[in-house]
Amino acid sequence: MVLELETKRTILRRLTKDDALDFLLNYDQFEKYRVGRMAVVSKEELKFIGWCGIKFDSNKNEFDIGFRFYRKYWNKGFATETAKKCLEFGFDQLKIKRVVGRAMEENTASIKVLEKLGMKFKENFDFEGHKGVIYELLGNEI
Repeated sequence: MVLELETKRTILRRLTKDDALDFLLNYDQFEKYRVGRMAVVSKEELKFIGWCGIKFDSNKNEFDIGFRFYRKYWNKGFATETAKKCLEFGFDQLKIKRVVGRAMEENTASIKVLEKLGMKFKENFDFEGHKGVIYELLGNEI
């Protein structure tokens, strides 16, 4: 089970109670699936700047990549950098075959990240009352 990943500018580690107590109370992704959302820590500032990671949705029987960062860290490449590292781990180490990414249609920044990761548009869907898009990447496409 991976406990830490590293990119050029960040460290990805498991979330702790100091990062998001409510999120952690029932979080069992690592124990069940060996993946999950991870805290992203800036090496330069040594502080939590957001989260990124692959999770498994047992209701849909699929893995998805997700990321959220504090606004201060938007448009600096952190989402692409960390998501790429998570996908590499998922495909190379865990042999995951397919990962999807979801975004609201109006969230062009997140869609650009999904596209930079090599993901391809798959379909539209209802994203909690908003128009959403689903992208996908197959392990053999990396």
